[in-house]
Formats: sequence, C-alpha cells, structure tokens
Amino acid sequence: MAFRKIADLRTIVTGASSGIGRELAIELAKHGARLVITARRADRLDDLRKTLKSLGRDAIAVAGDIVEPATQNAIVAASVQEFGGLDALINNAGIGALGPFALADESRLRQVMEVNFFAPVELIRIALPELQKSRHPIIVNVSSVLGHRAVANKSEYCASKFAMHGFSDALRCELAGDGIDVLVVSPSTTSSEFFDRAIDGDDQSAARAKDGMSPRVVARKIVRAMRNGKHEIILSFGGKSLVWLDRLCPPFMNRVLARFR
Repeated sequence: MAFRKIADLRTIVTGASSGIGRELAIELAKHGARLVITARRADRLDDLRKTLKSLGRDAIAVAGDIVEPATQNAIVAASVQEFGGLDALINNAGIGALGPFALADESRLRQVMEVNFFAPVELIRIALPELQKSRHPIIVNVSSVLGHRAVANKSEYCASKFAMHGFSDALRCELAGDGIDVLVVSPSTTSSEFFDRAIDGDDQSAARAKDGMSPRVVARKIVRAMRNGKHEIILSFGGKSLVWLDRLCPPFMNRVLARFR
C-alpha cells in the first residue's frame, strides 16, 4: 500500500461529538486534514469546531441523525461544496445494546442495525462517486473486536459489527480496481460515552469502560493506519488474543465465553 498524506485530505468523520470520533477529528486536524464533522448534538460539534480552530484548522459541521438519508446527502454535499470533493470517509458513529436477546424486542435489533450497519453502508454508496475521483481515497469503517468473536449479552451489537466486517472485506475487493482503500478498525473497550448511551446499558458496564483504551490512543492508531495503507487493525493485546484464540480453537473459546454471561 502506498503512503497516504493526511495534509489537506478532505475527510468526513461521523460520530464526531465525543469519544473516538472527536479525538479522530483532532488528530486529523493536527496533521492538516480538511474536515466535515457530523453528529446529532450540534452543541458538541460547535465545541469541537472551537477546539479545531485553536489548532489552526476550521471544520464544516453538519448536525443530524446519521440514519436519515437527508443527513447522509448533506454530509457528502458539504465536502463537495466546501472542498471540491472527498478523499476519506470515516464511519465511526455507532450505538451499543446490552442484555440477553430473549429479553429484548425487535426494535432494539433494528435500531442497532440501522445505526451501525445500514447508515454507514448507505453513506458509502452516496460518497463513492466522489471518492472515485480522488487520487488516494480511503473508507475507514470503525468496527469492533466483537466483529471477529461474538460474546453473550451483546448479540445485536455483535451482529452489526460482523455485518460491517464482512461488507468491508467484500467492498475492498470490489473497489480495488478504483484504487479505493478500505480500512477496518477493531477496537476493544474504549473509555468513552459508549456504554452511557447504550440501549439497556447499566452502571456496571459504564464503570468498566473507564478502564478501556483511551480514545486519543485509538485515534492516533487509526490515523497511522490510514497513512500506511493498512487494511485492518486490531488495537489491543486483549483483542488480538481473543481473535487468535478463537481462530486456533473455537470450541475452547465457546466454553470459556459461555461462563461469562
């Protein structure tokens, strides 16, 4: 893979109001990227714009719900209108859900799949004509280590990340002729608002997240992978161990994980 310059890279970052998305925008700005940032919370986007301005980089903010087609179209249109095109799309927005599948209803599954899978896929569809015009385009899909190995009480979330992982692998093959890179990022637990905002979340899960990887560290690793043309990164030692143990001996991992329900 060729080395990619981040300076002046026309980049969309979804889910930019907090956590990994916010730190990604800051890290990209430090490297000179031109940014369109989006999330539902307009006040958080305004605060992020002020932070980016202090770094010498302004950003275009588009507030809206990522599952809405109007928001998806507005995000891409903003990059084209302000920057003349698009070089990088980072699908970071996501939502979690906790609890046994048997105790949930259909709405929980549909909400998770809409945010974590259908929205980023449709945003890619809208962005592709612009990415195909770019010299060094890239799509970054922030997935999860749980897109490699599923665990109990996160069935809907795992399903959405498995779907995104499979879609990304297929898309990478389809777009190879266009020179569009597809990077899949698989973090483990990250210290962010993820569990605070998860459907049916609880205080215990939110407390455990405090010990997760720093969003700033995650952002730095993602930007480095973008620069180096990586196809996939698993960000933590624990995540890598989980994936490799599952590949080496799935029955063993099934027995181990069945004990942690």
